[in-house]
Amino acid sequence: MGRLFDSNEDPWQSFSGPNLAYLMDVYDLFREDPNQVDEELRNLFEKWGPPITRNEEQATPTGSMSTSDLMKVVSATKLADHIRNFGHLYANLNPIKTDSKRQDLNLADFQLTRSDLEKLPANVICNVAPIYLENAYDAYLYLKDCYTKTLGFELSHVHKDDQNQWLTEQIEKGAMYHSLPEDRKKNLLKSLIEVEEFENFLQRTFVGQKRFSVEGLDTLIPMLQEVIRQSVEDGVKNVMIGMAHRGRLSVLAHVLNKPYEKIFAEFQQAPNKELVPSEGSTGINFGWTGDVKYHLGADLDIQKRAKVSLANNPSHLEFVAPIVQGYTRAVQDNRSTKGYPVQDTNSAYSIIIHGDAAFPGQGIVAETLNLSRLTGYSIGGSIHIIANNNIGFTTNSGDSRSTLYASDLAKGFEVPIIHVNADDPEACLSAILFAFEYRKKFKQDFIIDLIGYRRYGHNEMDEPATTQPQMYEFIRQHPTVKTLYKNSLIKDGIITEDFNQYEQEAKQRLQQSYETVKKLGVEKIASSERSGNVKFPFDHIETKVSKEILIDINEELLKWPDEFYVFPKLENILTRRKAAMGDEGKIDWGQAETLAFATILHDGTPIRLTGQDSERGTFAQRHVVLNDYKTGKKFSPLHQLSTSKASFAVHNSPLSEMAVVGFDYGYNVTAQESLVLWEAQYGDFANGAQVMFDQFIAAGRAKWSQKSGLVLLLPHGFEGQGPEHSSARLERFLQLAAENNWTVGNLTSSAQYFHMLRRQAATLGKEYVRPLVLMTPKSLLRHRLTASTAIELAEGKFNPIVEDTISSKPEAVKRLVLCSGKIAIDLQEAVMEQTENTDWLHIVRVEELYPFPKEKVKEVMLRFPALEEVVWVQEEPQNMGAWSYMNLKIRSVAPEHLKIKYVGRPYRSSPAEGDPTAHKVEQKRIIAETLKGGHQG
Repeated sequence: MGRLFDSNEDPWQSFSGPNLAYLMDVYDLFREDPNQVDEELRNLFEKWGPPITRNEEQATPTGSMSTSDLMKVVSATKLADHIRNFGHLYANLNPIKTDSKRQDLNLADFQLTRSDLEKLPANVICNVAPIYLENAYDAYLYLKDCYTKTLGFELSHVHKDDQNQWLTEQIEKGAMYHSLPEDRKKNLLKSLIEVEEFENFLQRTFVGQKRFSVEGLDTLIPMLQEVIRQSVEDGVKNVMIGMAHRGRLSVLAHVLNKPYEKIFAEFQQAPNKELVPSEGSTGINFGWTGDVKYHLGADLDIQKRAKVSLANNPSHLEFVAPIVQGYTRAVQDNRSTKGYPVQDTNSAYSIIIHGDAAFPGQGIVAETLNLSRLTGYSIGGSIHIIANNNIGFTTNSGDSRSTLYASDLAKGFEVPIIHVNADDPEACLSAILFAFEYRKKFKQDFIIDLIGYRRYGHNEMDEPATTQPQMYEFIRQHPTVKTLYKNSLIKDGIITEDFNQYEQEAKQRLQQSYETVKKLGVEKIASSERSGNVKFPFDHIETKVSKEILIDINEELLKWPDEFYVFPKLENILTRRKAAMGDEGKIDWGQAETLAFATILHDGTPIRLTGQDSERGTFAQRHVVLNDYKTGKKFSPLHQLSTSKASFAVHNSPLSEMAVVGFDYGYNVTAQESLVLWEAQYGDFANGAQVMFDQFIAAGRAKWSQKSGLVLLLPHGFEGQGPEHSSARLERFLQLAAENNWTVGNLTSSAQYFHMLRRQAATLGKEYVRPLVLMTPKSLLRHRLTASTAIELAEGKFNPIVEDTISSKPEAVKRLVLCSGKIAIDLQEAVMEQTENTDWLHIVRVEELYPFPKEKVKEVMLRFPALEEVVWVQEEPQNMGAWSYMNLKIRSVAPEHLKIKYVGRPYRSSPAEGDPTAHKVEQKRIIAETLKGGHQG
């Protein structure tokens, strides 16, 4: 335990609550056998007796206390500890709990009576209790009232003493309970009335249409209104909200102030069948294919002081959470100076609204919580609200989780948890303001488990009594929270029945808005800009950098501080990069990338790079962060560039694909001027983020006009390392490619990579920006045939196709080989070793697969008058890789007389061989089949 007590003063005076209970437990061990206890504590027990909290008026001389009295003190302390830790089990938390007999605390279970507690001082139970409490029994009643009303607390898993103590004191001092003045109570009721009347109006007017109403959790809306009000008063500039579809329309209407007219117009025109609008028509949805009304987001500017944003989100529930965290980090970061961005966590925060089935059911929740305290992803805490309907779709809680509460997952991350009864709106406001204050003070996450119910089925066309007859019989008889709160205010004399007039006014406003829609027409009310299928003028983007600038930058990149010790072997590798800039030198992939980053920073574009080993690179190819092998200190030459005009952030990520990709996508959507790159450790692992690719990155522009220039770096190539270290599943990205939604490349030289990165950076913030998916190399990172000269970087540009100069006689060419990526280098090596005539063969590398360089490929085909066949060659199996995509693209430009052939692995269910020997045999066959055949006829 260490030497904590050196004074002759009573050592127990500073202990209370859980700490005192712990000492009392140790004292029990001491009484059984003193040798079980630490020597210092044993000496203290012998000198001072039991650890009882005392003050001058209530001090009890240890020497005169009987064993029985000591046991009562121990029991009383354990009782208090039990209330703090398990009071939530006795609280009134569930508004639809059909069993009205709640479990209650029984003093007899602790070998105590009322008389026992009345003989003890109050601070045996509660050290911060109000002074008017006369004894421990009064303190017991007070403590029970704190922990077992309509609020339940779970805090014992929060291990940091300062946080746990603050939380406990706020509860037991009553500081977290907000007593609303009468005008605030009336406003709270008005908010509940507006929510209920809005939902009722939709139910009556748009019969049978899905809306995923908030009813049963109506109090969610005033909670959001209250915390946003408090945020703005505290100087917060941005509040980012993420949620699934349930309750979204009411949040849009009453938190984001989306006009009723627009919402009603969306119902009038749902579903939107006009996928391609006529000239002058914009329809109701965002993007060019649009999305349903309960997936759409919105922004609200509050008196030019703050901005509230609700993220667009598909039906994939929790997957928006890391995206919203990325939004938040992006607005917190100041990227205008070199080095790492300067983060201000007070400027913005996020509110994530979860479902009670989704929170424990979706693994993305745990991944996102794990980001909360990591350097590259922390945002100073989020407020999480579990919108707890007591049911998921048609599934009861007992079938959807293995835990007592939906929130239990968060305990592993030491997140404080409040459970609150959604039928007590004042308690709900207290809960969210408490969460806000905790987040502001400790920069940590907070969970509110808002326990209510779902008045209708999963959607309004569903009959929930089919599967939950007893629950829904109770719900149909249960009064709404508006009715309950209204009656309580009438009972307290705060309002009278005249308040019914406000309900009538709310109904009239809704009806008037509906009449406006009918009068003016849907198009005038609900129009929003559609960006359509955007064309990209990539050919006009200049990516050259003078050789002099490149040489100067390269020199700076090879300098590090005095007394900084780079690992000797690495130092030798890096210093060789100086010679690579010479006339005879060659620049490998890693050096070209670093030079691209440096020149992009020179142009004033911030960069953020993340991935599981991004600082050094999975294949030890990058080393943009150096580690002192003597001290462990870190240093990045990119932070010290004299010409840099923007920040450079590089972060090793956790072992997560889904949450990290989502976070960086969100970051990029908000920080559109930044080059944001995510690198998979191996491209094979990218499919752990498939929902992000499918629902957001590929389709976000079409659904919501959500622009992104995110770069995905996916190591790809068959090298005999087995089925999980070969394929980045190129076929899936090509299958998702349409409407110019992203660029997909598979490059074969460091110069191509250099210019592709610079071209991508030049598109940022433009209307034609789009994500970039790159199949990056592994074994080719240091291959001599992929290295480029300084002149190619300085004076070149990105070329969608690259032709290998093989045939010197165009009229002799019979076979045109098209390929991409690593197989192109394998073919080049094989051709270089050929002794036979190869005039019959011409090889073209398709570096940019999507958009397909149609005109350039067509021009190559027309150049060879004797051409007989076009062969697509790939390493991947026939049902994978680019073949299915390229087959149609090639046929769309090839003259009818040409044969279109495939060379590669046959159809397979697994991407690659697990045996290196088998891999080599198959690879050799592909090369041989490509270089032989057609010319012999």
